[in-house]
Amino acid sequence: MNAWQCLSITALVCALGMAQSHAQETSPQATTQATNEDSARSAVVAVADIRLEASPRVSPEALFEKVTELAQEKASSEYQQPQSPLPESLANLDYSTYQDIHFRKDSALWSNEGLFEVQFFHLGFLYDTPVDIRVLENGRIEDVNFEMGMFDYGKKAARVRDELANMDQRKLGFAGLRLHYPLNTPHRKDEFLVYLGASYFRVAGRGQGYGISARGLAVNTATQGGEEFPAFRSFWLVEPESESATVTLLALLDSPSVAGAYRFDIDVANNIVINVDSHLFARNDVPKLGVAPLTSMFLHGENSFNRHDDFRPEVHDSDGLLMLTSGNQWIWRPLSNPQTLNVTQLRDTSPLGFGLMQRDREFDSYLDMSANFQRRPSLWVEPREGDWKEGGVELVEIPVDSSVNDNIVAYWVPDEEFRAGDERRYQYRLSTYGKHLPEQELGRVIRTRQGWSANAKDAEPAPRTLRRFVVDFRGGNELASLNGSQPVEAELTVARGKVSDLEVTQLPDGRTWRASFKLAPQNKASSDMQLKLKLRGRTLTETWSYIWNPNVVQ
Repeated sequence: MNAWQCLSITALVCALGMAQSHAQETSPQATTQATNEDSARSAVVAVADIRLEASPRVSPEALFEKVTELAQEKASSEYQQPQSPLPESLANLDYSTYQDIHFRKDSALWSNEGLFEVQFFHLGFLYDTPVDIRVLENGRIEDVNFEMGMFDYGKKAARVRDELANMDQRKLGFAGLRLHYPLNTPHRKDEFLVYLGASYFRVAGRGQGYGISARGLAVNTATQGGEEFPAFRSFWLVEPESESATVTLLALLDSPSVAGAYRFDIDVANNIVINVDSHLFARNDVPKLGVAPLTSMFLHGENSFNRHDDFRPEVHDSDGLLMLTSGNQWIWRPLSNPQTLNVTQLRDTSPLGFGLMQRDREFDSYLDMSANFQRRPSLWVEPREGDWKEGGVELVEIPVDSSVNDNIVAYWVPDEEFRAGDERRYQYRLSTYGKHLPEQELGRVIRTRQGWSANAKDAEPAPRTLRRFVVDFRGGNELASLNGSQPVEAELTVARGKVSDLEVTQLPDGRTWRASFKLAPQNKASSDMQLKLKLRGRTLTETWSYIWNPNVVQ
């Protein structure tokens, strides 16, 4: 397996933001036959308006086929930029005003009909263009229409209510949706999944809070041409059985370069598991396609060089990227907040899994009573069927000076070019986890630290670029059972740099094994390091993978 490969990018500006959702005007009444007025509507709206005749009843499978046909038709036509139906005064709401608009729980879809219910987001603030939302119930599709009575408007939002009252509400819609289920207690339906903004969706499992986000697709991330943000334009919710722990949601994605059909089969019986089926069609050439993208935040952690002016020891939604290669090699890459944009890629063919993980679950690591970073979910992607061929897991790390903005992105980049007229299909499973994956039986990295390797006995102090790295491993079926007298060794490879004083020892807790070494950089070049523990040729741990840039201390 090749080591992480640094991608040299100069004069590159990468902004992670939210694209806005697509506005679609729909007929005010649901009908089963096309009318003259329907046929006169624009082709884009007519195509997006999937109505089903009275017979036969439609299944989720048949509906997904229709959404796939719709995506293919969209990709073969000119892209239509969505327009907002809101006046500027409402489209540009400030955050506090937007937060003063609350959805009424008694207006939720499927309220009191089963275990799941769906609530909706009001337009405004960053989300000024509506998404179409429909529901498949008893084999028929019905629109979910906006009504002011679904929302309570507080004092700050009183003017919003007054202006909306004078508008044609048939042209309004929702910004997104959120799903609820009795996740943590049988007496309360907890919000656990949100679709809001571009193709972003956030998920939180049992006992967890929101942190990392997933996306439907990433297009041209970290490229000089600038990133494109595809957006979900329409949703179809499939009504579940009353006692079911699974629910299905379909979505139509569109952007200047790509259109796509998505099916999300969501299982909440244990941890949250989402089986994703995506069928993509290229409208234009796509220089870089990012499949199953994950977006997170890392401000500072135990491996950070610079000490942030912060009472919290660590601040991050995720602390590392984990990958399981097609050769069954587990690789752990601690995240960083670099001084300049950092893009790396790990090559593979048909990977078995990758994800952004929050391994450190101890409150004492963060000391933040409000953010509760120790409860942030890990998200793991398992590729299933489809076009998972040659490519690489790409990690993008963007410098930030606060925790407000996400600065970490990871996704699969296929080698095969995605050109206008091409189609692809990617099926994968997305799961929430806590500390670690149950199937990972090797020892895991629990800490990465580094510092100046100065020695008081030296006649002259060593240069600050001479670093000592300390990597602590714990767990695993075999490593956890070893006595400290066992001859555990470290296998370390370094590209660009000189290593000395490599040692392995068991810590006093009797559970943790430490590998430590000194690294002298080669001029100003970054060092690409790979480290794992072995015993008599047997691999005991995952592979620690790290890139160190000596320029941060010069």
